[in-house]
Amino acid sequence: MKILKCGQSAGKISVIIRSMSNYWLNNIDPNIGNYIAGFTDGEGSFNISMMKRKDYVGKWKIRASFNISQKDRVILSRIKDIFGCGTLRSRSDGVVYYEVTDIDSLTEKIIPFFDRFIFLSANKKKNFLIFSEIVNLMAKGEHLKEEGFWKIIHLRETLNEGKGRKRKYNLLEITTEKSSETIRKTSRVQLVSTNTTTKI
Repeated sequence: MKILKCGQSAGKISVIIRSMSNYWLNNIDPNIGNYIAGFTDGEGSFNISMMKRKDYVGKWKIRASFNISQKDRVILSRIKDIFGCGTLRSRSDGVVYYEVTDIDSLTEKIIPFFDRFIFLSANKKKNFLIFSEIVNLMAKGEHLKEEGFWKIIHLRETLNEGKGRKRKYNLLEITTEKSSETIRKTSRVQLVSTNTTTKI
């Protein structure tokens, strides 16, 4: 590894850090990388799910996930080893899931990998680009801000479009829930204000 001397710029340091972080990617056999991309094209998916959480800003937790489902655990275990992140879990019917939900792993491993080993299908390319944009926003903490939250929600509506898409919470439900929460907060503020005025 090259050692920097005193006085070398921060720019050079950042370049070396990026080079080190991509070392694993540069050493992946192109045949294996293309195989994983093709396998994911057919069996994998990029998802953004919503969960109601009282301890989160806006009462919603946004969860990004990349997963591949398959009955062959050996293949998924090998893919997990190559990425060096994620979890494997089995279902009662024998289907095995490989899943990555950690934002750092998604930004440092999953997204760079599929930027290099691209998908052949136009639909998977589209979903990957949308997913990447959402994950990058989350990595910057934008999902914790009102404007960023709604940008992600609207991007989510364009992800995995089609008859097979399943959502626990759709845009209307999220909008209604957020509006109700805003009304409740406004009412509490007005009540406190009224009580304070009465005491004075």
